[in-house]
Order: sequence, then structure tokens, then C-alpha cells
Amino acid sequence: MRRNILYLLFLVIVMFNFIVMDGATVVVEKLERGLIALEREDGAVFLSWRLFAEDPEDLVFQLARVDGSTNSPFGQVELGRKTCHVDRSVKKGEKYTYSLSAVSKSIPGNSEPMATVAITITGTPRPYIAIPLQGDYDFQKVGIADLDGDGEYEYLIKQPDFNTDPYQQPGYWKKSPTTYKIEAYKQDGTFLWRHDMGWSIEAGIWYSPWVVYDVDQDGKAEVYCKAGEGDPRDEKGLVQTGPEYLVKLDGATGKVVAQTDWLTRDGFEDYNYYCRNFLAVAYLDGKTPSLIMQRGTYRLIKTRALDKDFKILWDWQAEGEYKDYRGQGSHGLISADVDRDGRDELVLGAAVLDDDGQGLWTLKMGHPDICYVADIHPGHPGLEIFYGFESRQETDGICVVDAQSGKKLWAHKKPTRHLHGQGLCADFLTEYPGMEVFCGERDLEERWLYSADGQLIQFMEKGNLNPRPVWWDADPQKEFVFGRDVRDWEGDPMQTLEGKVILIADCLGDHREEIITSLEGELRIYSTTIPTDEFRPCLMQDRQYRLGIAAQTMGYYYPAQLGLAEGGNK
Repeated sequence: MRRNILYLLFLVIVMFNFIVMDGATVVVEKLERGLIALEREDGAVFLSWRLFAEDPEDLVFQLARVDGSTNSPFGQVELGRKTCHVDRSVKKGEKYTYSLSAVSKSIPGNSEPMATVAITITGTPRPYIAIPLQGDYDFQKVGIADLDGDGEYEYLIKQPDFNTDPYQQPGYWKKSPTTYKIEAYKQDGTFLWRHDMGWSIEAGIWYSPWVVYDVDQDGKAEVYCKAGEGDPRDEKGLVQTGPEYLVKLDGATGKVVAQTDWLTRDGFEDYNYYCRNFLAVAYLDGKTPSLIMQRGTYRLIKTRALDKDFKILWDWQAEGEYKDYRGQGSHGLISADVDRDGRDELVLGAAVLDDDGQGLWTLKMGHPDICYVADIHPGHPGLEIFYGFESRQETDGICVVDAQSGKKLWAHKKPTRHLHGQGLCADFLTEYPGMEVFCGERDLEERWLYSADGQLIQFMEKGNLNPRPVWWDADPQKEFVFGRDVRDWEGDPMQTLEGKVILIADCLGDHREEIITSLEGELRIYSTTIPTDEFRPCLMQDRQYRLGIAAQTMGYYYPAQLGLAEGGNK
């Protein structure tokens, strides 16, 4: 009895707080097992589900099947800690229901309620879950969070897929043809609500930051987004006046429930600079989430931290003693514990703010298009940051630095003009320890692939500047989305996709990632059907990765990176 009580207390604690597993700080959302069943090309059924960081070592998964036509049980398969299974004994036209239970033999009475999933074998394999939208439109961004506290993620989109840039030169800024709408859907396709951001928010990523996350820690996620009033557009279509707010939307209804002022336009030279906005989440005290607002990238930068009640925790500006932080912003805002004190810092780009809102360090090199925070180098303690600079550099335009101090570990020693795009930071070559990094020039036929310790692996004259890494097959290394195909770096296609890739995240099934695409009138969630003996906890329980996924609703798309203990290159 005493052991059962202690175990129940443990579950209550980890459900609402952080736990530390093997040195990694873990975010424990109230997630269910994410059991999915997909029909494979060979007619078999592929099933996968989540392992949690808090699962006991002796946890055993048990999978059972019931045949729909005969209502007869298939029996039960005991799978140990494996998180996927292929059922080859199925027939076309038949319906099957699978149930999953997890049992820990060392703790009496520890048997989870069963997760169930049903599938009908059609003979036409569909390796994805489709969510129909409310019209024949596409979308630009997608957020993932549990809005109702049932342990299943909902999917939120910002539509349509139109973008304009504040830069006032031909080919950049365009008049917004419509307003952005944020829409929420359940995984089964149920439409929940729509929030119209209005004409005060121009239709571009720099005008419209938003994030979905359970900041108030009530077990149900909320939506936070930039807002204004009425239609303040001038004759050209620019929004240069009018009040600006951060609003909180109720996750269940989409209704505005709280409001506070956004960072002001004061101090910025012109429209191009003050129209660049960011919104992210960070655990500044290591325990509770805070909201981070930012305005500015190329010159003045303003950053503000708020608690769940919109109380200002601190304000910071790149001026005065921090004048060397001006213009160091990237195209995203990254939350990561760079000094290993348990509290998140904010990587603005080529500069970092400490958790208390004080400047930690700056490279004074200008704006990096490419910025990744990860455990890149296995021979170096802590996290590193990989940079590719848009601003012209005589040297060091590509570099990897120590995340705590900004000290350069190695650098590219040739001049660079404009390193561009998303770049790449991932472990995908087994012959090189740690992660590989990649980037290239925007207008020149020059591409570089480096190892974690700065060894030039490959120079290319052509190549995609935005390869998207994904954990997909049976090995620990990553694969890539190139065009419409998932494949190894120089391998054959494993999976063909339809639609525009919007997000890659571990939102269903085992630890490998799903690929979310946008089609006209449809959101698709592609998942692998390749069996593997590898198993690891749900990636969304890693704090840095989870916050990286939350941040994908604003700014450029930079694939989320794992924290230290789950870096995969120890």
C-alpha cells in the first residue's frame, strides 16, 4: 500500500512540474500515449506510441487486437520497452481495433488505462492523418498544444499562406490581400474556433507573432498573439499608427481573455525596423514558463519578459551599456539553458541575454540568417551555437561558438558575402562524431558542409539551402526532406510527401518525428511506418525541443534542437 501511495504522489508531481532524468530537464505535459495505426505499402499495419521520461525501467508494453468482423481477440503481444510494432496478419477490407497497456511489474497496481486505435485495411496505404480545413485555403504556420487537457494535441494554423516583408524595396513588401486567421482543430478533424487577427496586423510573419503554450499551467494551453484595433492602414496599406497589444486567447473558445501593451515603436529609425516582432516562451526561473516579447532585428532590439498574468519581469534594450547588441538579431528567438544553471537564456541571434534580462555576451558581427543552439560538438562541454551570417564578413562568417561565453571553437576562414536560408545542424553522418553543419551563399554557387569540430567534409557548387532534417528511419541519425521526398543525405527516397512542409515535430507515436504539410483545404500529419528497435522518450518532453516547437509559429522555420542529455552524440 505504501509503495502504491508513493507512486501516485510521484505521478502527481511529474504531471505538473519538471523532472530531471539523466541530467536533462524535462517538460512533463499530461500526454496520452499517442497510439497510431497506419497501413503500409505491403498491406501490414504499423503501430507506434510514446515512451515517457518518467516511465519505470521495467515498464512493459502490451498490445492486443480485436477483429471487427468476428469480434475475436488476436491475443496479446508483450513488447518490452519497444514503441512500435508491425502486424502482418491482417486482411484487406477488415477492421481491427488495437489496445495498448503499459505495466510496471516492480510497482504493484501500476497499469495504465488502455489506449485504443482502430483501422480498416483499404489496400490503399495512407501513411498520414488528414485534418480537413474549413475551406479551400492553405496555411503558413502551425502550432501544437493540448487545448482541452485530454492528453491529445490539438493543431492550430495561421492562414492563408501569404507573406509580406517590411523591407521597402520592390519584391519585398506587398499590400495584404486579406487578414490572417488563427484556427484550432482536434486531431479527429473537429473544428474548434477561429480568431481573425484583423487589419491592424499585416499579413507577414514579422507582423504576426503568436504562440500556443500552457503558460498559466492549468493543464490547458492558451494562445498568445499580437493584436491592434480597427483598420489603421494608410493609403498605401502600411500600418504605422494605432495601439498595439499582446492578447491571450482562451484555448477552448478562442476568445480574448486578457490584454497588455506590446513593445512600443519608439526609438526605431523607420517602419522596416519596428515591424519585426517575435514571441516565445522560456523558463527563466527553471520552473515556470514566461512569455518573451521582442521587437527589432537589424538595429535597435527591445525585449520584455512577462509572467502568466502579464506582469513585467524585466525590460531590456540594445542601447547604452548594451549598444554592441544592436543589430545582432536573427530571424527567430531561441530559449535554451546555455550556462547550465537550470534556467533558460534567450539567444537573440549573435547575442545572448541571461535569464535575469542582463546581457550575457555579443559577437558584434551583425545579423545571422542561420542560428542553431544544440549539443553540436561531443568533445566540448555544454551547448554550442552554429552561425551563418547574412552580413558580409572577411572571416568567420560560418562558425561554431561556446553557447555560454560566445568563444569561437572554430570558424570558416574565407570571406563570405551573404549566407542565406535555414542552413542545417543535425547528426546524419555516422563517420563523423557529433552534428554536421551546413550553409551556403545566397547568390553564389558555394555550399559548405562541416563536421562538429570544423573539418570541411564537402564543398558543393549547388544544393538546397534549406534541407529539413527529420528522424524517420530505424537508425539514430537523421534523414532529410528534399523537395517532396524523405531520404538520407545522398540516399534513395523513403517516403513521398504531398503539400508544402510546414513543421517537423514529434507529435504522435514513437520518438521519431512527424512531418506536417499544408494542402489546399487540408492539414496532413505524415508519420514513419518503418519499424525500429531504437526507443527513447517522447522528444516533446525535452524542454529545449518543446520550446523550439512552440517558437515555430513565429519567425523563420528553424528545426527544434534537443537539450544536452538527449543530444544523441554523447
